[in-house]
Amino acid sequence: MTTLASELEAFLAEFSMRIPPDVRDVMLEGDNHLRDSGVEERALKPGASAPDFALENQDGDLVRLQERLREGPVILSFYRGGWCPYCNLELRAWRRERDALKNAGASLIAISPQAPDATRETALKNDLGFDVVSDAGSRIAGLYGVAFELPESLRKLYTRFGHALPAINGSDDWRLPMPATFVIARTGAIVLAHASVDYRQRLEPSIAIDA
Repeated sequence: MTTLASELEAFLAEFSMRIPPDVRDVMLEGDNHLRDSGVEERALKPGASAPDFALENQDGDLVRLQERLREGPVILSFYRGGWCPYCNLELRAWRRERDALKNAGASLIAISPQAPDATRETALKNDLGFDVVSDAGSRIAGLYGVAFELPESLRKLYTRFGHALPAINGSDDWRLPMPATFVIARTGAIVLAHASVDYRQRLEPSIAIDA
């Protein structure tokens, strides 16, 4: 059985073989900077009330968390953007779990700071079939405690590889969310929270669905 963890590990192994040493050093520096910032500790924990929001999805429809909770539990998946291969692997893993989500009476909302056009492209490219919404400036990610500013060294690297965030996100900032998953009960309480400064690690969808 294919798992998200095995797919992420396979991609990382292949990527690590072709990454130049100077790029590896900058990425490691960025990892350490984020870890030392304490952002992981600021992420909302189980028992907290999930902040409400209303964001536009890939079809231009407004998705409001409180309205969705009236229908059943909601899983929020914060991802960096369609330019991130690890995020695409995670989104496609969620696509494989659409039936399990339905059987659990839950729904999924994937959130990134991408501009609406980029969000639409991500949803179409991956044939997702669930709500993918645009969080301009990572405002909602900030309410959930998972937003951070990309350090200067990584800004240069991202631009070098064609991932200048202001252009992709249609903003003037370099904010991103940590990859994070929140399972929210119909009461609005967070019952499971997973956020990691290591964007190569993601929560297995089946664990969120079990919760």
